[in-house]
Order: sequence, then C-alpha cells, then structure tokens
Amino acid sequence: MRVLVVEDERLLAGAIAEWLRDEAHAVDLAYDGAAALERVSVNDYDVVVLDRDLPLVHGDDICRELAGAESAVRVLMLTAAAEVTDRVEGLGIGADDYLTKPFAFPELAARVQALGRRSRPAAPPVLRRAGITLDSARREVFRDGRYVPLARKEFAVLAELLRADGAVVSAEQLLEKAWDEHADPFTGAVRLTILKLRRKLADPPVVETVKGVGYRIS
Repeated sequence: MRVLVVEDERLLAGAIAEWLRDEAHAVDLAYDGAAALERVSVNDYDVVVLDRDLPLVHGDDICRELAGAESAVRVLMLTAAAEVTDRVEGLGIGADDYLTKPFAFPELAARVQALGRRSRPAAPPVLRRAGITLDSARREVFRDGRYVPLARKEFAVLAELLRADGAVVSAEQLLEKAWDEHADPFTGAVRLTILKLRRKLADPPVVETVKGVGYRIS
C-alpha cells in the first residue's frame, strides 16, 4: 500500500513512516502543505496521513482538495485538538478518519490498514492462490502449508500479485505500490525482488514473467 505522511514535526513524521514501513507499506513524506499537494498530484496514494495544522497550506485545505477531486485516496487526519467539535469539523471537510495526538503507533497503523482496504476494491484479509496463503493481518505467508519468511518488499510485492487474482501486474505498478518516491525505476529493484520471492516460494514456480508486460501468479 502507498501512503503519504504529511507532518511538519520531522521527528514524528519519521517515526510514523518507519512504523508504517515495518508494516510493509511504501511511505513518502511531506513536511508542509505545499509539498503534500505536489506529491498527491503526481503519485497515486492509497492513504494520506495528514496533520491538520501545517505550514504554507493548511491541512483542512488539502483535505477539501482531495475530497473535491473525488479521489479514491483515504485521509487520516492528525491533530492535537481533541474536542468533539474539532473531530466533527475534520470529518465534515472530507477526512475519512480522525486521530488525536498523542496516539499509539499500533492504533495509527491499524487505522491506516483499514482505510487502505476502503481505497481499493475489497480484498479478503487472507489471500490464497496457487497453494500460497498470505495473511495480511499477521504478516504471514505459507506455501502448501510451509511457512515462508519474507522481507518487507517481498511481502508487499506478493500481496499485490495475489490481489490481482491472476491478472498481470506491471513492474511500474509494483514500484508504485511497494516502493516510495525515491525508488529508481532503472535499478532493477522489482526484478531482484521477484527473483528472491521465487527462490523463497520454491518449486514448482508460481510467479510467471509475461515478457514486456509484467508478472502474474497463474
């Protein structure tokens, strides 16, 4: 899942990003409202974690813009304002969820995960295909009953391939969902991750390369 964290407190932003990356999400950062608007205009995010009180462009204005554009992206608004009226106002301008500071990182991660499920066609929490079982909540993968330990990127790539339900997923789509904006599309990161994934899933091979198009689990 691709997530944008918009928070002007850099230490907090970094901590949120690191926690979400540990959950196998691709995370970009923006430290002010103007940078956030620039990123959402060029990247396809599933969830935006949005601080309300931002410099340059207020979080409320970003939220209104996303809601007005009828984007599929979901917004989790963060704020120190804990009054009910503040939460109601935030939800009223287009936020999908609202979390007051200070918060627990596990709760934030759970809310992001829940919003991500709503930003795309519904997929079951446990994905199965070709003898592979992926449990997104437990972050566990099994192949024919055998536990398969995967690194974060391998897990994210496998999840995208399973969600496609046999359709071909391009390398560009995998980069979009499993890597952040700093990923170089010419490094071969997707190809290398697919090679590692094939090795760990073992024989018989299940990840097929469709030449010039992408990858699929048939």
